[in-house]
Amino acid sequence: MGFVSFIGRVLFASVFLLSAYQEFNEFGVDGGPASKIYKPKFDHIRKHATFYLGLQLPAIEMRQLVAMSIALKGMGGILFILSSSFGACLLLLHIALVTPVIYDFYNYDVEKPQFADLFLKFTQNLALFGACLFFIGMKNSIPRRTAKKKVTKSKTT
Repeated sequence: MGFVSFIGRVLFASVFLLSAYQEFNEFGVDGGPASKIYKPKFDHIRKHATFYLGLQLPAIEMRQLVAMSIALKGMGGILFILSSSFGACLLLLHIALVTPVIYDFYNYDVEKPQFADLFLKFTQNLALFGACLFFIGMKNSIPRRTAKKKVTKSKTT
């Protein structure tokens, strides 16, 4: 059962690790193609937050946002393979921060083709989020082994 669990963790984490590897290779000076995707979507969220909530979000350089995304996916994936709950928490943080920004299906009309694509990817990320939560829940529900105390026998003479 342990080997099957390990293979499952490797396959699950491979989604994040391969994505982080690809973004790292394309990073370049300006953050690569990922920063070009993040910028208009993050600006849209900043505009909505200012208009509806009156919040002024701080200016964030997209290069730093992409670097943070690469770090969360890379470290989270490696730690997840090693069966660490902290790795799952890093992946949860990445999914929670990036999914609503990148897959903003709510900004499109239902009849537009972008809506279906973005909604599908959004729900896939929700499934990944649920799998991380399931892993953390299962990891915390398994009782830890305690060292058995050696019973000392009294000597009779």
